[in-house]
Amino acid sequence: MITFAWPWLLLLLPLPLLVYWLPKKNTDQVSAALIMPQLIESHSVSETRQTSKKAPLIVLTLCWLLTVLALSQPQWLGDAIDIPTEGREMMIAVDLSGSMQIEDMQLNGNTVNRLNMLKVVLGDFIQRRVGDRLGLILFADDAYMQTPMTFDRKTVKQMLDESVLGLVGQKTAIGDAIGLAVKRFDAKQKSNKVLLLLTDGQNTAGKISPEQALELAIAKDITIYSIGIGADVMLQKSLFGTRRVNPSSELDEQTLTKLAEDTGGKYFRARDGQDMSEIYQLLDQLEPLEQEQQQMRPLTALFYFPVALALLISMFYFLATNFIRFNRK
Repeated sequence: MITFAWPWLLLLLPLPLLVYWLPKKNTDQVSAALIMPQLIESHSVSETRQTSKKAPLIVLTLCWLLTVLALSQPQWLGDAIDIPTEGREMMIAVDLSGSMQIEDMQLNGNTVNRLNMLKVVLGDFIQRRVGDRLGLILFADDAYMQTPMTFDRKTVKQMLDESVLGLVGQKTAIGDAIGLAVKRFDAKQKSNKVLLLLTDGQNTAGKISPEQALELAIAKDITIYSIGIGADVMLQKSLFGTRRVNPSSELDEQTLTKLAEDTGGKYFRARDGQDMSEIYQLLDQLEPLEQEQQQMRPLTALFYFPVALALLISMFYFLATNFIRFNRK
């Protein structure tokens, strides 16, 4: 909607009419003059003169109205935007190792691989984290920052959806992922620092071990919530028929549990899409969203529109007047 910063200036709009209606000074005085017979002028000349007398008045009136409108500072008041009142930072570290392609997850009645399930369910969780600054780390042989800390949840979700297996190798560098998160968290001191670590294996690569990374996380007061991904049972076909296997045999639950508990967090086990959804709902309770948020409505100045229109009208009238005078000569 349109508002005015100084609406009281709009009271100046009828000022030209007040000046026009002021009583005029009496000039009916008899003076000696040479009376000349009035020439008879044609009807078209009379109309031209009347029009030429009205044109400046119309132009001045329009320019006055536009000038007063600009002085009143018209503004466009945008929709309300929520501003978080509490500084919470949540880093999400996603495993992109080769084992994430195992198709042992059930999502909406379909069998999908671990990464695709994670993209769908984690994407919904990201959309709900209104007011949090989110960051995204992808790790395999190495860990790298895919999305720095931002309030733009849409971008974080998009970067997650665009991630592909094998992008940074086939192994699992859990320690490097935690270390990178600690480094990024350190840039902002006053915040609730939460690391959401999602993996389906154990630490098999990287420059630092999970134990070393844990010490860094404790020193920086970072809470780790770890999630172990993978089903307990999977039917596998072979030459000798179908057999039941445990696709999550390499999941290091002991280390993931220690990482979470020693930092004040919690370890979760996600065996399918339903488990993952319930975990994220529980995380919403453990790390609740800020309820009392401030709001702001962005203002966009519009005064330059009436100013520009007034200048265009004045310029057009000036050019038209000079053009007519030039043709008369």
